[in-house]
Amino acid sequence: MAIRIVQVDAFTNQPFAGNPAAVCVLPAAPAEQWMRDVAREMNLSETAFLVPREGEYDLRWFTPAVEVALCGHATVASAHVLWQDGHLPEGKQARFHTKSGLLTADRCGDWIELDFPAKLAEPANAPPELLPALGVRQARFVGKNAFDYLVEVDSEAAVRAMEPDHSRLRKLPVRGVIVTAPGETDGFDFVSRFFAPGSGIDEDPVTGSAHTALGPYWSARLGKTEFLAYQASPRGGVVKVRVAGDRVKLGGQAVTVMVGELAV
Repeated sequence: MAIRIVQVDAFTNQPFAGNPAAVCVLPAAPAEQWMRDVAREMNLSETAFLVPREGEYDLRWFTPAVEVALCGHATVASAHVLWQDGHLPEGKQARFHTKSGLLTADRCGDWIELDFPAKLAEPANAPPELLPALGVRQARFVGKNAFDYLVEVDSEAAVRAMEPDHSRLRKLPVRGVIVTAPGETDGFDFVSRFFAPGSGIDEDPVTGSAHTALGPYWSARLGKTEFLAYQASPRGGVVKVRVAGDRVKLGGQAVTVMVGELAV
């Protein structure tokens, strides 16, 4: 039986921007190795697999190399596909059971709003490899949460111009490294980039889960709770961020770019 697979660009309203994810809605849970094989075959930053559960969905995310515990852009893509393909009525909340607990997605006009747990980055000493690998002499802040290092640098220009040594970053025992700075253009409150060579992705185009750390961080720095953020990768993407206690609301748009069938 052929299985429908949909490729979606998330955190953008234009095709070929934002972060691409593949989405498979399956009738029953497949073998884990099959999901790993499909993710490697798709060779996107994430492939999402959904299985119905009494009107809700079990959701797992895989890079071409590893399974991850939390992914924002592939969750935006998943909700988009559920509504687009008629698995859920357009106005009904999408509810996902994941390795990070219950996550929800709601349609807000042209935007999809996710409800994710905040992942606070506590101040941490930078390991010897970190700043040299980023090409940074001095950071304004270095922190770490359960997933990633968070590094604030001097300027948006420094974030955009960064050319890290991915082979050195790969040695760090974390999922990835978030680099951020205050926004200076186009009305963005802050900008960021996300490097995750340890997860098989040198640079992720737009990383929703990174904003679960960025939102609380910039909320403390700027004294507000709502932000318009830009992830300044070559593809680029826009994320609305709203901090609500121990939760972070992430807003993104999504565009379907390809629909196909898995023959095996």
